[in-house]
Amino acid sequence: MKFKQTYTLKQIADIIGSEFIGDENFTIKGINEIHVVEKGDIVFVDHPKYYNKALNSAATTILINKKVDCPKGKTLLISEDPFRDFNILINHFNPFIASNTTISDCAVIGENSIIQPNVFIGKNVRIGKNCVIHANVVINNNCSIGDGVIIQSNTVLGSDAFYYKKRSEGFDRLLSGGSVIIENQVELGASCTIDRGVTGDTKIKEGTKIDNQVHIGHDTVIGRKCLIAAQTGIAGCTVIEDEVTIWGQVGIISGLTIEKGTVLMAQTGVSKSLKKGTYYGTPQRQYRQTLKEIIYLKNATNKDKN
Repeated sequence: MKFKQTYTLKQIADIIGSEFIGDENFTIKGINEIHVVEKGDIVFVDHPKYYNKALNSAATTILINKKVDCPKGKTLLISEDPFRDFNILINHFNPFIASNTTISDCAVIGENSIIQPNVFIGKNVRIGKNCVIHANVVINNNCSIGDGVIIQSNTVLGSDAFYYKKRSEGFDRLLSGGSVIIENQVELGASCTIDRGVTGDTKIKEGTKIDNQVHIGHDTVIGRKCLIAAQTGIAGCTVIEDEVTIWGQVGIISGLTIEKGTVLMAQTGVSKSLKKGTYYGTPQRQYRQTLKEIIYLKNATNKDKN
């Protein structure tokens, strides 16, 4: 998430009431999670296991809960609770703004697009030309939809990320300040749910077709010309490359990359990044190998019976 202007280290420290290490005039351009940080960004870390990853990332300001040696060319924000202060910054720079109309006055809807009854369109939403948005669809604030997109009834774009920190009194939610981007000629089935990014974008690229009741987690990127069948669940921060086919009831854990042209057969459970191939089962295995094993076991069982 980029700020609308640059801020100094001291200005950011004043917002969250933290100490800092480094030049007080050091410039900060945005705030992002570790997998999308760039030079000029703040990233947060609150566990020693991930200190080195954060300190050596592209981020140039690290919001951290311990005084450590500051890498050259970077600055530190010292916080008792980086998770809390990350939320403060998200809320400060991109606060939730409630709507008072079903279709926001500041939404932009392209020519020849059809909006069916009971559709909700939030603030700063952009919808391209020749789209069809069916009844009861929800498009939350800051989402962007390209040309020729079809969205079936009851689908929700831009719901908050499923991202929590466990505390003694319960779970603390990480606020979502990102958005959802749907590119041209994408089709979304009925009752799909697509979470916004925490600080970046959840993206579905051009020409991809998605069946009913599919869930896509925060900051996930779906490539071009993918096919995703019903009841698939894709966790956050996952990259599905172009022309991947995912059949029904597939589950994919977070932070993986599925290579271009891969096929995931129905009910596959994906627990690691995959090279191009056809996979089946939980955990995923090469489809042909799995079939050979099933046939072998079946033949062995039949021999025992005889």
